[in-house]
Amino acid sequence: MRAAAPITLTDEERTKLTQLARSRTASVRLAVRAQIILRAAKGESNEAIAETLGVGRVQVGRWRQRYAQGGLAAIAKDRPRGGRPVRVDSARIVHLTTQTNPEGATHWSTRTLAAKVGVSDTTVLRIWRAHGLKPHLVRSFKVSRDPAFVEKLEDIVGLYLNPPEHALVLCCDEKGQVQALDRTQPGLPLKNGRAGTMTHDYKRHGTTTLFAALSMLDGQVIGQCQKRHRHTEWLAFLRQIDHETPKDRDLHLVCDNYATHKHPKVRAWLARHPRFHMHFTPTSASWLNRVERFFRDITTERLRRGVFRSVPELTTAIKEYITVHNENPKPFIWTAKAGDILEKVIRANRRLSSRQNEALH
Repeated sequence: MRAAAPITLTDEERTKLTQLARSRTASVRLAVRAQIILRAAKGESNEAIAETLGVGRVQVGRWRQRYAQGGLAAIAKDRPRGGRPVRVDSARIVHLTTQTNPEGATHWSTRTLAAKVGVSDTTVLRIWRAHGLKPHLVRSFKVSRDPAFVEKLEDIVGLYLNPPEHALVLCCDEKGQVQALDRTQPGLPLKNGRAGTMTHDYKRHGTTTLFAALSMLDGQVIGQCQKRHRHTEWLAFLRQIDHETPKDRDLHLVCDNYATHKHPKVRAWLARHPRFHMHFTPTSASWLNRVERFFRDITTERLRRGVFRSVPELTTAIKEYITVHNENPKPFIWTAKAGDILEKVIRANRRLSSRQNEALH
């Protein structure tokens, strides 16, 4: 019989192997191999080691021989196995991911595509990462089809970049259906190692509508809460703006195309107040109205995690937020030029048109 390879360990090697054998994070295979080498260094035979550890005698002899030849690095990982390397058609995987959908679903997962192609899901994931593909994510968009888009875009961006002298530019809009939500159970506060908690279900206690006007000059906000958002409430908000702004300044209001903003009674009121000048954003282009940014801030900072047991409690919280905001306001600086925005819109329309043509053919 061939004699087993003798194993002699230094103190450093013995320490490393002992750590591997007792480690809870190392793989089970590596821990067993470390135990084989430690027992072999004590002079135990392959048969005795195999019986003690519950492995095969041939396996004990193999790792004993490899350690004797290459040390710890020789047992750290398996040697490459023979056979023809697996050929993966990356181009096909990319094509299927971007141009097709699986049966009964809207997008591929690593496992469904792996089963389709006949490779492992990790292979699919590696190819997706190499090509920057993330089928599980989707981004929303909306391109305005307003026939007067260019004129309205240049008008509003011109107000932002070159506001008229002796005038104020106010971005106005309504945030409708703001709900007074009360959680069904009290949440737990934030603490070390744990995020704050709140129940997913809630109790509804009514709604309110927030009317807001954001000044592009200094970031001040004029706000008002109403039960509804008809033209009568919009007129009440216009009167508040008229009352809280300097009388010697013209007012340029940026609004969307909501019907209440163009109601006949509203137009009649505006005709009697010539210092008000209305500027309407293109349809499906609410991102041009800077007050939307303020609505986002109040939602994330005050409303989304808030607990409100009544509508008056909700409106009080909104008024307090606006008051704190106005104590140290910061203007929203607009830098994008109308020409740059128009180029992006043109590119988006071209891509959409090409995709529609491909779908038709």
